[in-house]
Amino acid sequence: MTYTYLEQHIRCIPDFPQSGILFRDITPLLRNQLHATIDALASLLSDDEWQAIDAIVGVESRGFIFASALAYAKNKSFLVVRKPKKLPPPVNSVSYSLEYGQDTLEMSSQFVGQRVLVVDDVLATGGTLAATCQLCQQSGHSIEQMLILINLADLNTFTWQGLTPRALFRYGSE
Repeated sequence: MTYTYLEQHIRCIPDFPQSGILFRDITPLLRNQLHATIDALASLLSDDEWQAIDAIVGVESRGFIFASALAYAKNKSFLVVRKPKKLPPPVNSVSYSLEYGQDTLEMSSQFVGQRVLVVDDVLATGGTLAATCQLCQQSGHSIEQMLILINLADLNTFTWQGLTPRALFRYGSE
């Protein structure tokens, strides 16, 4: 199964949710090629890199889909980053800026620190991913790598402490 074949299952919806936006709809990919997509994401890391990971962090909400499936496939722990007031205390919180305002994410602070892989569906400006990485560090975790389904490269040059997220699909600048 090639990345090009998988990419054919992503619908492009112009002017959604507002004029000038080209929305990448992954629901056909999830419906038709979830197993192959998880295998392709997993292949972005070497066996040695997988050995260095204890847990996979999923970012609410679509990051949960990919992170939990990868955790199952690779026999790793699964941790979540959620919107405020969705996790019981104790939690760590990080507020961050979005292109349209402020938001906050939370992560449980009750678990012993682990070596983690952060997984999300889309990397746009990098605000959510940066906040997630901050939360992981506040919670005692060491970030080993980041996996993204779609990197909208025209909107970011995101790195975290020398790590560049790996993406299955990249749209925009090279």
